[in-house]
Amino acid sequence: MGLFQLLLCICVVRVGCESSTSVATPNKPTSPTSPTSRIPSGTTDSAPTITTETMKSVTTTPTTTILPMTTYIPADVDNVTVTGQNETSVTLLWKKVEGRVTDYILNSTNGPNTTCPANQTNTTNVTCTVSSLTPGTKYEFTLFTVFGNVNSKGRPFSAVTAPINVANVSVTEQNETSVTLLWNKVTGEGISYQLQFSNGTIVTIVGSDTQITVTYTVSPLEAGSKYNLTLFTVFENIRSSGSTNFLAITRPLSVADVKVTGQNESSITLQWNTVNGSGITYNLQVNNGTHIIITSETTYTISNLTAGEKYNLTVFAVFENVRSFGKELSTVTAPRNVVNFHETNRNITSVTLSWTRPENGVTSYMLNFTDKQNTIIDGTQMSYTVSHLQAGKRYDFILFTVFEDIKSSGKHFFTVTRIFCPGLTWVVTNSSIKAELFSYDTVAYGTVNNENHTVRPEKDRTLTFTNLNPGSTYDVTLWFNNTTVKLELCKHNEIVVPPDLKDLTCNYLSGGYAFSLSWDAPKGLWTSVQVNVTGKSTNTIEGKHVKNAEITGVQPAQTYHMTLASISGHRRSNAVSFSCQTDPRGVISGSVMAVVLLCILVCLAFVIWRRKPTMFSRPKSMFMESKLAKDKYKPIPLGKFPDHYQRMSADMNRGFSEEYEDFLNVGKEQTQRAAELEENRSKNRFSNVLPYDWCRVKLMMLNHDPSSDYINANYMPGYGNSRQYIAAQGPLPNTVNDFWRMIWEQRVNGVVMVTNCIEGGKAKCEQYWPLDYTPCLYGDLLVTVSSEKRETSWTLREFVVKNRNVSEERLVKHFHFTAWPDHGVPDGTQALIQFRGLVRHYIEDQPYTGPTVVHCSAGVGRTGTIITLDVILQQLERERVVGIAAFVHKLRLSRPLMVQTEPQYIFLHQCIMDSLEPEEKMPQEPLYENTDMIYVNATALREFQTANPKI
Repeated sequence: MGLFQLLLCICVVRVGCESSTSVATPNKPTSPTSPTSRIPSGTTDSAPTITTETMKSVTTTPTTTILPMTTYIPADVDNVTVTGQNETSVTLLWKKVEGRVTDYILNSTNGPNTTCPANQTNTTNVTCTVSSLTPGTKYEFTLFTVFGNVNSKGRPFSAVTAPINVANVSVTEQNETSVTLLWNKVTGEGISYQLQFSNGTIVTIVGSDTQITVTYTVSPLEAGSKYNLTLFTVFENIRSSGSTNFLAITRPLSVADVKVTGQNESSITLQWNTVNGSGITYNLQVNNGTHIIITSETTYTISNLTAGEKYNLTVFAVFENVRSFGKELSTVTAPRNVVNFHETNRNITSVTLSWTRPENGVTSYMLNFTDKQNTIIDGTQMSYTVSHLQAGKRYDFILFTVFEDIKSSGKHFFTVTRIFCPGLTWVVTNSSIKAELFSYDTVAYGTVNNENHTVRPEKDRTLTFTNLNPGSTYDVTLWFNNTTVKLELCKHNEIVVPPDLKDLTCNYLSGGYAFSLSWDAPKGLWTSVQVNVTGKSTNTIEGKHVKNAEITGVQPAQTYHMTLASISGHRRSNAVSFSCQTDPRGVISGSVMAVVLLCILVCLAFVIWRRKPTMFSRPKSMFMESKLAKDKYKPIPLGKFPDHYQRMSADMNRGFSEEYEDFLNVGKEQTQRAAELEENRSKNRFSNVLPYDWCRVKLMMLNHDPSSDYINANYMPGYGNSRQYIAAQGPLPNTVNDFWRMIWEQRVNGVVMVTNCIEGGKAKCEQYWPLDYTPCLYGDLLVTVSSEKRETSWTLREFVVKNRNVSEERLVKHFHFTAWPDHGVPDGTQALIQFRGLVRHYIEDQPYTGPTVVHCSAGVGRTGTIITLDVILQQLERERVVGIAAFVHKLRLSRPLMVQTEPQYIFLHQCIMDSLEPEEKMPQEPLYENTDMIYVNATALREFQTANPKI
């Protein structure tokens, strides 16, 4: 041991001595990559390289001998760990190398080189950060351990920088279970993304290589929820150091069961079910425009809307300012009420209501009233007639405007139907008028003569006016009255019974063949005095306040008993009995006058028999039948006719049917010999509608031809005239000339036509007047149309008729009713009633010259209807009674099948009912003729066409 130490000392001394003469300074490598400085690893375990050095002897004696020495090479680090990285740097960690180390050098093939000092305070590990790197890049490193200028072999490794964060994340779509995200793609290869939920769940996302943006839909999520999300960029499993934090919110569930719970002219109230979830509010959109923010309430009223408008409403559930899918609903505001709702006509059984239409929002109207609900009226109408009401009853009406099945609040109106005054029981004396009101509790009071005398009903529902002037005429008016309205219920004209005549005296006149009466004028008024002498005719002395009368036609030396009564209108005072003695001096002269009168009567009877032999050929049974008819069919008083009509109409018109059946065989036993002659058959349009012999119209014979006096026409009775009309069939082509002959010979100045020439494609009547204003010759008569005026339901013409054989010229008025449909009668009564009025006015305005000709096709159905209507309306006006049945019976004694069908018979009664209230316009059901009852005489038509091939 001591020897080894000695030798070592000697060597050191030698080296030191050598160094004093020649010292080699080692060169420290500037770069670990220098080949002169890079030392292969593991040299510490190999044979050392010897370098000669001059060393000083410890004795300081110079020597020239240099001994070889082994160089120290540091070891490489065992392992390099990346402890941190961001976009521009990585932080490395390794365990210190044991031994002598001065530095650590990091060399990179694609990045900067870095020197890391070895003398760090941490005695165990070395930490080094490489900076100025590129984000999202993988770097290749070699770590050298350095001692002096000697490097270790080097430890290679790789490290990556963190990628950059996503710049901006946007939510492009949201629904109830997902959200769709969009961001710009981070530049670089191998970039992926991680989406992290707040609960730690991570989703890895890989973008498309061809797109510059990344789209990703996150699902499944819960509706109406808020999610805190973080998006990382990932490169080589390294996430970006920073992060993009954002909120993602799913749509809440849509609202359900949205419904309208109320609406008026300016608002709509909606209600819907609650959407589950906290923080839910609601948003309402009106007509894709205005948004109304609503709290958590599930009912909302939208105000300030326009009446009668349609609105599209959408309700959204809202969570964190994210709306659900909308629930849509279309609805409307209530329309405005009508304006100026009032009545324009009011009568016994109907009320006509009128109103002004609101500006917009009307599809229809709904009318409710006391007896009926929900009457629908077309939206274009501005008036409506309510029919079949009770007389004298209060009716409350509510008219709703309807728009899209939504009603307005309703406009109220009430009125009281009129009372049929003639139907009341009127008790009249010479100083009072009493009306029995029955159940009419709407009558508040009555007045006479413009409210000069007002009376209120008694408890027994009677109303009595007293202290009236005898014989005077009073206008009685019944009124409804409350605090807001006063309505006239009916107006009635009554004449008070005239005063009784008093203080009668009698005086001789004319030698006993007359006497005079006188009396004092009592208080009151009268228009005539009626004197009824027993056994003599009744004498009526006309004149207001007449106070005397002359009675003629009496015999001398006789006592006559009589009664006298004053007359005022239809009222008659109590009859006063009185007796008068005639002058006895005129007996002889009276006998002579009687003989002369008898002779005159005999002559008159002979003349009548010679001129009208057929009158006496009428069967006796017909006179008996006429008498029985008068007894059976009593006229109906005006006041009782409405009740009679209702009673006959009951049970599907059973009463009318039974009464009409009584007419089926009336008059059929009478002869029709002239019509049945072979030479006259072609002159008949229908083979079963032939004139009776006894009352047929006879034409003047031509060229001694007995058949030339025939035409299918009969004289018909009227009101107070047995030959007021001629009922004729419509002319055939071969009877047109005969028709004009009849007009001329009978001195007719009015023709009423109640058919059209063509109906339903069939000929009903030959046109027997010129087509235009060019005169036409019919036999010897030249006919010219001088005027023509067309109205809706009729046409009025005037014909100038001139006979070529004489210089006389006549004017004939033609009344042509055109609104009578094929196989029926007019739809309503008003047009026919008005047409009849024109005819009646013309007849009464003309000096009587001859009967009025009335014809249709057969001359029985429509012809009988218009004749009956004319007569009964005259009877109604003058007698205040209605005798339809008796008159139809009378017509059928003069011509068969007059008023041909039962519906026509009912139609006549309806006409009378409607004529009682002229202003009432009630729709009528069509009434149809029984066309099976008669058939066309086709043989006659063919014969005429054969004889006249050019026509």
